[in-house]
Amino acid sequence: FSFTLQEHNVTKNFMVMTNTADTANLCGLRREDFQATIDGKATDLYILKNNEGNEVAITNYGGAIVAIMVPDKDGKHANVIQGHDNIKDVMESPEPYLSTLIGRYGNRICKGKFQLHGKEYSLPINNGPNCLHGGKKGFNAKVWDALQMNDHTLVLKYVSPYGEEGFSGEVRVTVVYAFNDDNELSIDYMATTNKKTVINLTSHGFFSLAGIADPTPTIDNLVCEINADYYLPIDETSIPTGEIRFVKGTPFDFRKPKTVGQDIDADNEQIKNGAGYDHCFVLNKKEESELSFAAKITEPVSGRTMEVFTTEPGVQVYTDNWADGYKGQHGATFPRRSAICFEAQHFPDSPNHPYFPSVVLKPGEQYTQKTVYKFGVEK
Repeated sequence: FSFTLQEHNVTKNFMVMTNTADTANLCGLRREDFQATIDGKATDLYILKNNEGNEVAITNYGGAIVAIMVPDKDGKHANVIQGHDNIKDVMESPEPYLSTLIGRYGNRICKGKFQLHGKEYSLPINNGPNCLHGGKKGFNAKVWDALQMNDHTLVLKYVSPYGEEGFSGEVRVTVVYAFNDDNELSIDYMATTNKKTVINLTSHGFFSLAGIADPTPTIDNLVCEINADYYLPIDETSIPTGEIRFVKGTPFDFRKPKTVGQDIDADNEQIKNGAGYDHCFVLNKKEESELSFAAKITEPVSGRTMEVFTTEPGVQVYTDNWADGYKGQHGATFPRRSAICFEAQHFPDSPNHPYFPSVVLKPGEQYTQKTVYKFGVEK
């Protein structure tokens, strides 16, 4: 599937006409509950379906994925991603990044400062002493132009103006969600800029393979495998120290499958710094930017599985260490460690670590990223 970055304006009427979401869906979400005008732009709900009878629901507010309906080993469907059931709750969520798109810069930048073409840039401080996920109003809080191409493809576009949240350059972003008959939810990202800038896009899906519930079960018993020989240690403010550390002999060794809960509260400085897992794993790659296996989780009771493939050099694994049982859709509640996130990305604080893979985007270049979340069942 190919597209250009030239057309970034989708009219409100066209948005409505091409939206196939209705109340006859598995997730039980209603379009009208997601329809509003925010910052002069229309929000809506979009449902992607495949020929296996499964579906993904997305709103163009923040590109938030609000439902992924897939079966367990007995064929029973449940929503395996945390979300809300109306636009007000999405906007006012206690977790502002709940299953949303992230930009301009996913993860943290130390003290919100970095140097680019001889100039120091200052970003908003919104996470301890650091800038997190693009600042106080990142891509998670923007209304994206939306065009549903067909039953299984949604295109979102956003133009980030020059100077937004302190970043240089105007950046034009296209994100394409596609859901195929192999139960693969792929997310393709493209971006261009008119001035040298930094960029690090990702999706912050909060996955709960047991199915969201009241309360949503803990992820402790999820069996997890991560294709990474190394990870990035962090300081007490969650900024990478600059070291790239071998996982062997640490709680971060998921090269062979083990339960998430096995070492999540280990007596380990890094676990304490993250209040659990909140670290970037350096993915094993044969070639730079190849689409390759990153991780797999298996939920033992339901039999549901999810595999992650990405072109990115790293994946931030976050075990939902700060949730407090807040309310989600259809009366579900989201306690601490009831979800796991696999945020495929370049490394945190890369602009301040010259030997990390570059996050600089120049005029005339195109930023691209592809991540695939593949759902399955093991009986």
